[in-house]
Amino acid sequence: MTHRITDSPLGRAVTGSRQLDPGLLFPIARAHGREQLGFGSVLPFEGVDIWNAYELSWLDPRGKPVVAIAEFRVPASTPNLIESKSFKLYLNSLNQTRFSDPAAVRDRIADDLSAAAGARIGVSMAEVDQPLASMQGAFAGECIDGLPVAIDCYGPPQVQELAVRSGESLVEETLVSHLLKSNCPVTGQPDWASVQIAYAGAPIDREGLLRYLVSYRDHDDFHEQCVERIFRDLLARCAPTRLTVSARYTRRGGLDINPWRSNDPQRRADNPRLLRQ
Repeated sequence: MTHRITDSPLGRAVTGSRQLDPGLLFPIARAHGREQLGFGSVLPFEGVDIWNAYELSWLDPRGKPVVAIAEFRVPASTPNLIESKSFKLYLNSLNQTRFSDPAAVRDRIADDLSAAAGARIGVSMAEVDQPLASMQGAFAGECIDGLPVAIDCYGPPQVQELAVRSGESLVEETLVSHLLKSNCPVTGQPDWASVQIAYAGAPIDREGLLRYLVSYRDHDDFHEQCVERIFRDLLARCAPTRLTVSARYTRRGGLDINPWRSNDPQRRADNPRLLRQ
């Protein structure tokens, strides 16, 4: 069962629970946001939302606390996304719950998240001083933030800024910007991110791309929908033959969300933790 976002715990004081409570998870149907973007039942991409949790804890059978870090992979094909504050409240509800071993924690979390999302969610866990190999690294690509661009529009997203440089040879390149910022659609709080765009096709005008990304600065939307909008606009305006859009958002409440969307079968969704994450 999904709910209206106005019924979510966002923007409200919520006490949570001192015992494990999967009922705290608040699923939101992806369909509504995708209808607004003009997507039908067949999506032009495959993808995953990678969540990293740095404040995961529970009790062992003797009552001694255990801490860990975790990676959650939510396929973009799931009918529901999970509202982030409810996710944090759910993880906090594990704090005073006893488990036989870390595998039992992982399996219980996977079952509860999968029930909320409507499809199977991948969960990986590691000790805090031995992070998962997938969480190491940085964004590869050429940063466009140093371009001397005059900007005076910060929302709504200015799709007309996107264009290709006509008459030039086709390229295959990866561009990066750390200037992506949007706002939570309920609380208005800022969401900060770095974005990586890997594509093949006519060269994208970099100044226009930077102005377009900065025009999200006053835009209200969820992380996942911002990335899907960027993917849609680049595909429609620049017509690359292959396209991958990945965003790394800074954490809030011990969780970061990192959507990845691609129509390139040769790409895979890595999880490179950036410095400001």
